[in-house]
Amino acid sequence: MGGTFDAFHKGHKILLKKAFKVGDKVIIGITSDEFVASQNKSHPADAYQDRKKELVDFLRELCVFERSKIVTLNDPWGPTVTDPIIEALVASEETKNTVKEINNIRIKSGLNPLDLITVQMVFADDCKRISSTRIRVGEIDREGHVLTDNYKKKES
Repeated sequence: MGGTFDAFHKGHKILLKKAFKVGDKVIIGITSDEFVASQNKSHPADAYQDRKKELVDFLRELCVFERSKIVTLNDPWGPTVTDPIIEALVASEETKNTVKEINNIRIKSGLNPLDLITVQMVFADDCKRISSTRIRVGEIDREGHVLTDNYKKKES
């Protein structure tokens, strides 16, 4: 599995818990600062080292850090397109298309396609998905609780 893991939130935690439930060893890709910058996001992301620290702290809290391998992603695929040992990919519904790309690349390279384990999007109290962007702009907190009255009025 992989991602930016910016504003580490409830959705990230659920995705990670699922990965460790189904996998003995979990490779977790974290996008590099350079890759994040190339994505032209509408908001800045925390530095790679800060994002990695939050992830590692959570993995230690779950007592699964020893079963993890953290890699830096400089592209959307990371080791999933070259590593024959990887068997499955745990991904959110919004990243299913990337998984299709990964499997196409694997097949062209003579590797077996990956099984896809999809985790449903996690929703905030306002029934909209939790995202780092929504957290960054102050709409919700990392657990999905709505933070501002202005946001509620704007959406009415």
